[in-house]
Amino acid sequence: MRALASAIPDAETLLALEVEDLALIMLDLMKKPENHQGGMYHATNMLGELFHSNQPLYPRAQQDHIERAFREAFAWLESQVLVAPAAGTNGQSGWRVLGRRAERMKTQQDFDAFRAGKSLPRFLLHDAFAERVWLHFARGHYDTAVFEAMKEVEVAVREAGSYGAAEIGVPLMQKAFGKSGPLADANALAAERDALCFLFAGAIGSYKNPQSHRHVKLDAKEAAQIVLLASHLLTIVDARRPA
Repeated sequence: MRALASAIPDAETLLALEVEDLALIMLDLMKKPENHQGGMYHATNMLGELFHSNQPLYPRAQQDHIERAFREAFAWLESQVLVAPAAGTNGQSGWRVLGRRAERMKTQQDFDAFRAGKSLPRFLLHDAFAERVWLHFARGHYDTAVFEAMKEVEVAVREAGSYGAAEIGVPLMQKAFGKSGPLADANALAAERDALCFLFAGAIGSYKNPQSHRHVKLDAKEAAQIVLLASHLLTIVDARRPA
């Protein structure tokens, strides 16, 4: 895969990349027509282009390390089903083709969205919104993902506390988790009970309400952190629901 040496000419830079970062660079190159053989790829053949016997594109002294990094990255692409075995005997012989997900990745924004989606593990999200919120996040709709996650917290608190639809936002959190609220822990220290009330009220006031009234620009990292906070808050609500 000669194009890899053009994209990353320095061997030390290549070796310093995380597996998934190198893999996505490779995938971007693999999608270009000049870098595949009839739509198929073979890891051994691709490596052979980097270390041709007469004109290696990287130093021979680093060949073992580079080959290992390359094979790890190729294996990561397979684990994400971004490449898959070719049909029939070609696949049995090690030839691979692009997966359907990889075929849909056509722009840099698509690659960035895929990277972002990997930064928010779906299994950590609460079942109440896992699928819906993760899809918004993976598509780069970070403000929508945060709003939907925090809205689910508000809905869960309203239902668990048996409040009407008119009860919303910060006042709802203060009623539900206040001293005599239905979701407050009567056995907790007053300071701890107040702190939890402040946590819910602060989260809704800071992350749900602004999203309701105006466009709020968020990056992937901040959005992921807020969505995970919402998941944690929902777990607390689950534990406080009446038996």
